[in-house]
Amino acid sequence: MEIVKAVILMLVLGALIGFALGIASKKLAVEEDHRVEEVYAMLPGYNCGGCGNPGCMGMAMQLVEGTSTIDQCKPCKADAKAKIREYLEQNKK
Repeated sequence: MEIVKAVILMLVLGALIGFALGIASKKLAVEEDHRVEEVYAMLPGYNCGGCGNPGCMGMAMQLVEGTSTIDQCKPCKADAKAKIREYLEQNKK
C-alpha cells in the first residue's frame, strides 16, 4: 500500500511541477527580433570580423540595434548595402 501512495504522490507532484513549468514558459518567454535574422541573411556571410563584430550575426544585431553602420562591413557589395539600409529604414521599431 505504501508503494501505491508513493506512486500517487509522485504523479501529483510531477503534474503540479509540469503545470508550473508550462505557465512559466508562457510568462517568461522572450520574443526575438525577426529583423536580425533578415539582416543576417542579407550580409555576405564570410564571418571575417572585419567590421569589428564577432561575425555576421554580431554585425546584424548591431545594425538592428542602430549601434553600427553597414559601411563597416568591408566585403558587402554596394547593392547589398543599399538593400540593407532600405530594409532597416522600412522596418524600424
